[in-house]
Amino acid sequence: MRIGFKLVLVAVMTVLILIPLAMVNGLIGERQRYRDEAVADIGRMYASPQTVSGPVLTVPYTETVDAQEIGSDGAVRTVRKRQTFAWTFFPTRLDASGTVATSTRSRGLYHVPVYEWAGAVKADFDVEIPADVPGADRIIGTPVLGYGVADVRGMHGTPKLVIDGRDVALLEGAGVREDPGVHAVLAAPASDAHFALRTQLDLKLAGTQSLAFVPLGKQNRIDLKSTWPHPSFQGLSPWQSEISDTGFHAQWQVASIATDAQRQYLSRQPSYVATPSGMSTARDVTLPTLGVLLDDPVDAYTLADRATKYGVLFVAITFVGFFMFEVIRQLPIHPIQYGLVGLALVIFFLLLVSLSEHIPFPAAYATASGACIGLIGFYLSAVLRSALRGTAFAATLGLLYAALYGLLISEDNALVLGSLLLFAILAAIMIATRRLDWYRVGGQLASSRTI
Repeated sequence: MRIGFKLVLVAVMTVLILIPLAMVNGLIGERQRYRDEAVADIGRMYASPQTVSGPVLTVPYTETVDAQEIGSDGAVRTVRKRQTFAWTFFPTRLDASGTVATSTRSRGLYHVPVYEWAGAVKADFDVEIPADVPGADRIIGTPVLGYGVADVRGMHGTPKLVIDGRDVALLEGAGVREDPGVHAVLAAPASDAHFALRTQLDLKLAGTQSLAFVPLGKQNRIDLKSTWPHPSFQGLSPWQSEISDTGFHAQWQVASIATDAQRQYLSRQPSYVATPSGMSTARDVTLPTLGVLLDDPVDAYTLADRATKYGVLFVAITFVGFFMFEVIRQLPIHPIQYGLVGLALVIFFLLLVSLSEHIPFPAAYATASGACIGLIGFYLSAVLRSALRGTAFAATLGLLYAALYGLLISEDNALVLGSLLLFAILAAIMIATRRLDWYRVGGQLASSRTI
């Protein structure tokens, strides 16, 4: 068998191994979808990820305006008619703070972080009602102070709203926007009036995975504390944050001009869609938010998916090692033996996924890699006709698995580590074969096959 033909055969075997690798990758995607369904199911039974917006003060009014109408004869006439409008006022200062108490809920194999936020939303308003327009016959309606809550099922107990030191009753819905939330009805002001409001909403809000706030105030301060040790901050980075094994404390201080939230609120109304469970969730909402995601630092499916992307590299390196044994030690290795070892490498990823669903990912990785390395080392002791060679090959494979684990847990440095690994492997092959006469080796391989 000529050396060129053998190289082509090894390349074909490597490509064929991509088929079971793709099947394992598809299995990982399927398990991820099952996990996402479990998250959604827990959200339906408990509460979905929460976003809190507001408060926003809306003051409706009606007045007489001149409007153009086309008559039955096609002529355009100016008529006077009454129309309804509204003024929208945002807080001059918005302060949301509280403690996020976390726990986990399980659905089958899957565990989902849930929380209860015991907090307060404080807001100050400085309102200037425009003066009457002569001839408009303006009538000011009932003002509404509205708070948006993505999933009102998460409100535990009865929220308490205090305005200027007085308790105010809360009603369902966020007010004139008809979004999920709560609102309060205030006394109608007079035209050209100037007044200030100091408001505070105390509530306990449960949700899954994430908690976010829309910074609608002119000045916004968000302060969150929790015992969750692995937060992932969303939106703008916190102004100050402390993260340790015992939890985190994060604080945002943001001005409205840095988020554009007020303009987006006025120009685009968020829409909500009903779900089979009866809750409403936001859809197509682009309002900026600040908050935290209760992240899983070791997402087994994400890491397993990343690991399979290196699968073809593992197979190629292993097959190159086989080929080098053939060339240097003159040991004939059959294509079926290439294929069996390649399948053993693929089984590693399947073991990794299945074990990580039951035990921590590091333990699953160690167990799966140890089993495959042991199997391959035992098999190669016979294929390479030496227990020492089989052990040495297995030890080399163990170094590769260790390098892969380093790539998985060092996402930020994965590219540089992977580049250095490939460089080291290529350098080792070039150094080992620097004095090899490939023409002579090819002739020897061909003659050994014909004996």
